[in-house]
Parts: sequence; structure tokens; C-alpha cells
Amino acid sequence: MTHGLKTRISGTTAHLCIDMQRMFVEGTEWHTPWAAKTLPAIETLCAARPEKLWFTRFIPAATPDDASGAWRDYWRHWSTMTKNVLDPDLLDLAPPLQRFVPPAQIIDKTVYSAWSGTHLHAALMDRGVDTLIVTGAETDVCVLSTVLGAIDLGYRIVVVSDGVCSSADQPHDHLLALYSDRFSLQVETAECREVLEAWVA
Repeated sequence: MTHGLKTRISGTTAHLCIDMQRMFVEGTEWHTPWAAKTLPAIETLCAARPEKLWFTRFIPAATPDDASGAWRDYWRHWSTMTKNVLDPDLLDLAPPLQRFVPPAQIIDKTVYSAWSGTHLHAALMDRGVDTLIVTGAETDVCVLSTVLGAIDLGYRIVVVSDGVCSSADQPHDHLLALYSDRFSLQVETAECREVLEAWVA
């Protein structure tokens, strides 16, 4: 679902690509089937402004006991995806995206939100960023958490509708509708083509 952009996208914009890692794109327990379909749009946006690009990576706990609170139960359930078990190469960005680093930067996180426990907000503020173009995985988990955090921090947010993906179709569709219907003053949704046309230098 796409409702379009209200205004041009200014030069004070960063592209925030959430967790497009090999462990989501390839054949693991966390494989997200739509990831391969969204990669062309994401790659196109990355190529347009690599110097304004930030990738996040979701880094699992080494073992369940290294996590805190309810995260222990989470990592017990997903024990095969913990850092001490998982092939470390699967934490890397999807191969088509690796060529953008540098100049793109990588922020590692241990929870869903890109803001919790990271220096991302401070780094963006230092660069005068007030608008975020958001792509990545998954629409209804890490993308959702990051978008809600960005709302609280006051960013204008553009979610690229053909540049986000989930392993669950219905929640993905519902989230795109929610962004437009409930958060329309702070979140816009648009396809990659429209974003590129609207993004000025």
C-alpha cells in the first residue's frame, strides 16, 4: 500500500536500511522469502546516495544466558541462531549490498530497534539529518520498532513500500496500512521510483 509523498525529500536525509543480512536472505531458520524480491529496490536506493546510507545488523546473543530478561527465553527458542552456533558470515550484509561499505556505515544492534544501545541518533544529529528513508527487514519487527522510535525522536520518515519485507504477508500489509492511516503526519509510504524522483541532492 502506497500513499505517496507530501513534499520533496531534502538533502538532510539519510537512508536507513534495516538488517538486510545473509541470515535473513539465505536459507536459515530466519529466512525471509520476500527479501530477494525487495533487494533490487533496496540496491537501487543504496546506489543513489551511498554516502548517506546507514545499514543496521541484528547481532544475536552469544548464548541464551548472555541475554537478559525475556530475551533469554527468546534465545532459548532460537538457540540455533545464537552467535556461538551460527556461521559468523551469516551476520554479514547480503552480498549485493556489501559493495556500498564504505562510504555507507554499519550500526550493530542487539535488539529490534536501531536506536536502543547505539550511537545512531547522535551520529545523524551531528550530520543534520531530519528525514529517514527506511528499507529492510522485517516490516513488522525490526523495521516497525525502528520506525516507532524514529517517530518519538521527531524524524520525518519515508517507508519504501517495495523496499521492506516480512516472512508474514498479512502483518506486512497491515503495517504499511497502519503507517499511512494512524501515523500519516509522521510517516509516508512510497515506492522506490517515487522516492528517487523526489530525493534532491
